[in-house]
Amino acid sequence: MPAKTTNVALVILAAGASRRMGAPKQLLPWGEDYLLGHVVKNALKTVATEIIVVLGANYDYINQKVDRFPVTVLNNTDWSMGLGMSIAMASNYIKEQVLKPDGILITLADQPFVTPDYLNNMISVFLPGRNQIISTSYQHQSHGVPVLFDLSYLDQLRQLNSDVGAKSIVDKNQHFITYLRPEFNNADLDTMEDYKTYRKQGYDTDNL
Repeated sequence: MPAKTTNVALVILAAGASRRMGAPKQLLPWGEDYLLGHVVKNALKTVATEIIVVLGANYDYINQKVDRFPVTVLNNTDWSMGLGMSIAMASNYIKEQVLKPDGILITLADQPFVTPDYLNNMISVFLPGRNQIISTSYQHQSHGVPVLFDLSYLDQLRQLNSDVGAKSIVDKNQHFITYLRPEFNNADLDTMEDYKTYRKQGYDTDNL
């Protein structure tokens, strides 16, 4: 039986232009920091061996806010093509590394409710070398990010180039999927109304 591992690269996708938000949501205030800063700090509390942040739109401005963290920052100049291009960029970066991770854990910059404990739980149930995909399960039998891929999917991840992210890979490999249900409300903050609603309800704390 394969041994468990903590040798996982954690990729934060933060390249979008936030058109529906009307402002770069990566830098909206959240807790004691800003949205992307909050997500990065949570990622740094995990057992992942490397944190990779993929930026794109407003790169220069946002990168100035991120460079205080011990993370790898990539600039996706093709960010307008969607999440798939950001995943491909991170995967190409990993492909070039001499010491590669056993798995790739993908999460989003606009999901501030994802906790370090949940990400660590995903890593704890991951068994490398089994083509495993660990996907987050939501209501109505849907699934999505955060999602953890075995390194065997690296070349497929490198070929992505659309806004549907890695959904095509997940859909083709249903028999390798392990589903996890989070104990928190894993909402995306896509609009200013979403953002204001959760802040008004007091959700923007660094303890979530």
